[in-house]
Amino acid sequence: MSFSICVFCGSARGLRPAYAAAAQLVGTAIGRRGWTLVYGGGRVGLMGILADAALAAGGRVTGVIPQFLYEREVAHRGLESLEIVQSFAERKQRMGELSDAFLSLPGGVGTLDELFEAWSWTQARLQRKRSGLLNVDGYYDELLAFLRTSVREGFLHPQSLSILHAGTDVEELLEALAMPWAS
Repeated sequence: MSFSICVFCGSARGLRPAYAAAAQLVGTAIGRRGWTLVYGGGRVGLMGILADAALAAGGRVTGVIPQFLYEREVAHRGLESLEIVQSFAERKQRMGELSDAFLSLPGGVGTLDELFEAWSWTQARLQRKRSGLLNVDGYYDELLAFLRTSVREGFLHPQSLSILHAGTDVEELLEALAMPWAS
């Protein structure tokens, strides 16, 4: 099946070795499935580990990077496709156009921004694409607790929370993200 998945993750490695291991595992799993990885185009941090693992497993990788980051020499030069855009907003839009689903690994503010924007596109019915959250070593436990609080307090509809697939098992999460939408 021709499938492309956008993965959002940190341009840093984080402090725990589990984060880098998860990025490598996700990249390898995507490559082995013959899927296309769409990501932020960087060669540093979890982004670089993810892309290198997907490439090593025979996957196709498309990076989308803003011009100012490209000029700072953080772009991954070993990709078959690297698109240069003008802004973070254009980057998110383009990655969304290229992808069938979204997966977020540990990361910082940029990763959270990307996660929430892609998820909100589906919530607003602008697209029918699944979003997932790989909760490595409890990294997203507090965020998930906050989202459940948002449901309890009436700011987030339970159905909206249910379209965000959170889990700790890479294979199960990838399979859930590739499931076709019910009619």
